[in-house]
Amino acid sequence: MNLKKLLLGTFLFFLMTAAKEIKITDYLNLPAIPFEYNNTLPAYFTASVVGIDNTPVANPITNNGATLGRVLFYDKNLSLNRTVSCASCHKATEGFSDSRVLGVGFAGGTTGRHGMTLINARYYENGRFFWDERAATLETQVLLPLQDATEMGLTAIQISQRVSAQPYYNQLFINAFGDNAVTNDRVSKALAQFVRSIISYQSKYDVGRVQVNNRNNPFPNFTTQENQGKQLFLTPINIVNGANIGGGGCAGCHNSEAFISVRPENNGLDLVTIDSGVGGVAPVRNNLIGAFKNSSIRNIELTAPFMHDGRFSTLEQVVEHYNSGIQAHPNLSNPLKNPNGTPVRLNFITVQKSALVAFLKTLTDNSLATEARWSNPFCLTNLSFSGTVTSGTFQSSNEISVQNGSTTQIQSGNEVNFISGKSILINPTFEVKAGSVFKAQISGCN
Repeated sequence: MNLKKLLLGTFLFFLMTAAKEIKITDYLNLPAIPFEYNNTLPAYFTASVVGIDNTPVANPITNNGATLGRVLFYDKNLSLNRTVSCASCHKATEGFSDSRVLGVGFAGGTTGRHGMTLINARYYENGRFFWDERAATLETQVLLPLQDATEMGLTAIQISQRVSAQPYYNQLFINAFGDNAVTNDRVSKALAQFVRSIISYQSKYDVGRVQVNNRNNPFPNFTTQENQGKQLFLTPINIVNGANIGGGGCAGCHNSEAFISVRPENNGLDLVTIDSGVGGVAPVRNNLIGAFKNSSIRNIELTAPFMHDGRFSTLEQVVEHYNSGIQAHPNLSNPLKNPNGTPVRLNFITVQKSALVAFLKTLTDNSLATEARWSNPFCLTNLSFSGTVTSGTFQSSNEISVQNGSTTQIQSGNEVNFISGKSILINPTFEVKAGSVFKAQISGCN
């Protein structure tokens, strides 16, 4: 192609792109009417969480606000090199947690602790976040990973700049807040609304719970083993003459139907402090050294590895820790101590341990990973395809902008060099800047 033809093609390309109206649907898979994010919860669930909802009066969940939060949650433009998003360490298919022991940031560095599940975060009574509770509110917490040097690498100023630069946010902010002003405060509120909407209440446990007046009663839909495990979970520990004639007392720290604690605990992972946890956050509180926030154990089957450092890879290992491995740390939580101060030993036999694991698996709620309202809105059908990409066209339902002077066949997963006349998204990972050449993968989303 000679220079004259190249210039003419480029000129025509700019005319076409300038004339096209930018629509959210060019970038995002969002419904015309937003999803419902205020869940209609079962009566037994609602009754159990009265007084522990940390939603502030100034930031109630709205459908448009949570929709904006959903897009922000999955947007990789909010990391320095546009390679990771909040969802990279909180995956819906992994219980909004991370199957890796430590999260991996935008430049390949690893986080200091395991990625905590976000499920039922709304019902942690004191409203503090992170394993060490250093964030006083969820609204504070959601902006900190974006500004962390390892995780996402932006500065506070860059957050609003990055959001403002994406064409699809203009209407989303209008929908959520009444105008298109982008501020970090609004970003934090929208993200917090989306996170608080992630509530688990559709597991096998819930199918059984609605059929009984009291959760201590056997569930009709449970196996004998699962009902045995439920009783062990709910029944307090009762040590008599060195023998436990009670249960595991698990509900003492994982209470309410949200299965979430009301305070940080030291669960005896170590005899000597390795990580100071909540107690190490200024002002230092010696009585909380080695204590950590307890997240909900809803969907625990999907959130391995377990604990703040990801030391346990299976539920069997977790149960064995409480059965025989609790260490006598100076700040060991009272429910895990005998009257003489020594660590509790449940002394469960194999059949009891297996029953407890079986019960924990009844808390698995696959709806969180399958319902579209919590899914990646950048997963567009036009981003994963097999077809012809021609020069001089703007991205639409079946075309992607490319100005390379030829017609190119692109199979899903293959690579091609693009030149774009304006900033457009090629897929959730890459953005083509105006006038630049960029290599991108056409492979849906990840």
